[in-house]
Amino acid sequence: MSVGRFLGGIMALVRELENGRYLLLQRASSKDVGAGTWECVTGRVDQGESFEQALYREVEEELGVRPEIEFILGTTHFYRGPASPETDLLGMAYACTIPTASAIQLSAEHDAHHWFTTTELVEFLPENHWLLPVVARAEFMRQHWPEPFKAYFAERPFDLS
Repeated sequence: MSVGRFLGGIMALVRELENGRYLLLQRASSKDVGAGTWECVTGRVDQGESFEQALYREVEEELGVRPEIEFILGTTHFYRGPASPETDLLGMAYACTIPTASAIQLSAEHDAHHWFTTTELVEFLPENHWLLPVVARAEFMRQHWPEPFKAYFAERPFDLS
């Protein structure tokens, strides 16, 4: 396969510190891809922007609040719609926090939102939903990441540029 062009994307799994719940957003019915489905904050990286800059911008656009990045969950590859060079995305997934659920102001990109405990989220989403392994990884990392790592990354950006 030849080398091609890829779009960059971010995923922000937002957890509120107050009660430890995760935020799910229902994509607006007007969206061209995935209308009505449940997701976390997602978005594309703009030209000249880093993944971290895109994360802050997308969360602020969609929720009206600036998150704190806890850690990087991993990378992903997916197609935004049918598989084609124009829909090919490479993404970075982040675990983020905000102080309280009442801080958000939902944008027009989503029709609804709901806060879930991990157990509630697992019961709510279909068993093959792409967010389930993302949340499981975040929970594992949060429980097993050593305190010195947490403190180090709380003070420093993940962006190496």
